[in-house]
Amino acid sequence: MTTTAWIDEPSRAGARARVDGLAKPLGALGRLEDLAVWLAGVQGTDEPAPPRSVSVVVFAGDHGVTGGDRAVSAYPRDVTALMVREFLEGGAAVNVLARAQGARVRVLDLGVDDDLAGTPPEVGRYKVRRGSGCIDREDALSRAETAAALGAGAAIADEEIDAGCDLLVPGDMGIGNTTVAATLVGAALELDASQVVGRGTGIDDATWRGKHAIVEAALARSRAHGDDPVALLRVVGSADTAAMTGFLLRAAERGRPVLLDGIVSGACALLAERMVPGAAAWWCAGHRSTEPAHGVALEALGLVPLLDLGMRLGEATGALTALPLLRTAAGLLAEMSTLASVTDAAADPVSSR
Repeated sequence: MTTTAWIDEPSRAGARARVDGLAKPLGALGRLEDLAVWLAGVQGTDEPAPPRSVSVVVFAGDHGVTGGDRAVSAYPRDVTALMVREFLEGGAAVNVLARAQGARVRVLDLGVDDDLAGTPPEVGRYKVRRGSGCIDREDALSRAETAAALGAGAAIADEEIDAGCDLLVPGDMGIGNTTVAATLVGAALELDASQVVGRGTGIDDATWRGKHAIVEAALARSRAHGDDPVALLRVVGSADTAAMTGFLLRAAERGRPVLLDGIVSGACALLAERMVPGAAAWWCAGHRSTEPAHGVALEALGLVPLLDLGMRLGEATGALTALPLLRTAAGLLAEMSTLASVTDAAADPVSSR
């Protein structure tokens, strides 16, 4: 992919004029006004509709940094497979939030270190490998696996768009994935480990130091590839992050808006924007997680998060929590009276009855 769809600037301008003319002081609705204008641009109309057909895709995968006696998480690796099954059962946080918002949840195994026996074949249709390499010691993926994962993400986006969704939401599941995401952000922005390593699942000081050491070593391995986002995915990424990157790129290519979640989608968005400058215009940041790498990634992308609630679960939970704001913004633009209509009614109360 080399291009993105065009943002409809006339629709943005029309929505901005409409927002500025609503029955309120100029700018009084704050970020909701900007959201309405963003929706106008990505929907191609100055009367944007609230997103109704929302598709959440959870990209699952395991990571070599959790292997053996090394710990970067408060939970063991087998939790990834357990949570994939829980998503399918409908009892995870993302399922609860999606039901409340009328969104569809789809979970896909890109690199879980488990066969996931007994799950529907659809779950593993795009599986690239079992687990990814130990990024502080070896490449995460081969060149062929990187290409396969990027292609899988694009195909998944195509499927959701062809099914009629009007908003895509990427989610993540994988023990150790904040370690990978922090490394990708640090590598892309030439930051040190201390600037990007967070507490992930709530790790203690000793585990944080181990995580820091792994990210530091992985960043050293990545330095020769800092200007090549595809190489970064291969060297210090993973099957699930490469697939999510392909997913974001295809959404921008086909002109479908995306509501980003936490650090994993933030890292993937950063790399995707490096691959195709301008793609970020199709993305909205749902929230800011507690991971330091997320904040710097969003700043580099020029995206201001809608919420900052101290969330750090992933799964698309932060994005789904922010989704009502998009719907509210569209509703205000569509249903509020204009200041001109209010003043005209006041000036001629008889004809306004």
